[in-house]
Amino acid sequence: MTQTVATGPGLTPRAPVVAPAGRRAADRWSRRAPLLPALIFAIVVTQVPFLVTLYLSTLDWNALRPGERSFIGLANYAEVLTDSRLRAALTNTVVLTAGAVVASVLLGLGIAILLDRRFPGRGIVRTLLITPFLVMPMAAALLWKHAIYNPAYGLINGVLGGSTDWVSQYPMLSVVATLVWQWTPFMMLIILAGLQSQSTEILEAARVDGAGGWQIFTRITLPHLRPYLELGALLGSIYLVQTFDAVFTITQGGPGTATTNLPYEIYLTTFRKFEYGEAAAAGVVVVIGTIVVATFALRVISSLFRMEDAR
Repeated sequence: MTQTVATGPGLTPRAPVVAPAGRRAADRWSRRAPLLPALIFAIVVTQVPFLVTLYLSTLDWNALRPGERSFIGLANYAEVLTDSRLRAALTNTVVLTAGAVVASVLLGLGIAILLDRRFPGRGIVRTLLITPFLVMPMAAALLWKHAIYNPAYGLINGVLGGSTDWVSQYPMLSVVATLVWQWTPFMMLIILAGLQSQSTEILEAARVDGAGGWQIFTRITLPHLRPYLELGALLGSIYLVQTFDAVFTITQGGPGTATTNLPYEIYLTTFRKFEYGEAAAAGVVVVIGTIVVATFALRVISSLFRMEDAR
């Protein structure tokens, strides 16, 4: 810390006074000390379990043989990357996540454009459209499985007629539709925030210059919304890649392995095969993939903050 002292008739400044190093360190710690309990709690809750998982991923440990536990290095990771079931689970994870994210972003964009216009009851409509995101994932999965997809009394068959077993015949589509219903409001909120941050002067100037609605959308609105679309897609991917509730409740990974994604496969490996080491290795792979996606999300968020500061 420095302080300039002015003295004399002309208030001639003296040389800066530098605070002692001990005082500067004390000032820094006085500002950081209130954050230490939260930091310690975060480390204990997140990093310590992850380190334990890393250790378990190097062991050959089957709960059916509790006395046999040995160090095998990276063999579990090789098993994870070469096992056909885990490769199928990885493919299902990509399909499920990409399908739900893309559909949610497109629907969210369409709804956000409609809600950006003024009309009577807009506040009530916004509240109703946000509601699906507030429903617990397990409750949403149960609702769709029994009230929407049930072949005997489900809403779809009640409207369209017939007795189609949607979960059995279209398992992946059934899970993706449930996730889209729940995550579209999230995408809608992010995109709506982007729409409302547009400069009205630029839009008005484009209209005065004779630009049509489609030209304004494709050449002005869409480029402006690109960071918001990327942010929604990345955040949605981080959460949806960990989807367990919908798969477990609606299809239980079936029929066969049609909807078994990585989180559900980890559950099966742990509680059906009792291979704790292999399940830990698969969990580490999922965490690393999530960190990669989260890194891109943080970069997008940083770019949004820089855009706001530039204004």
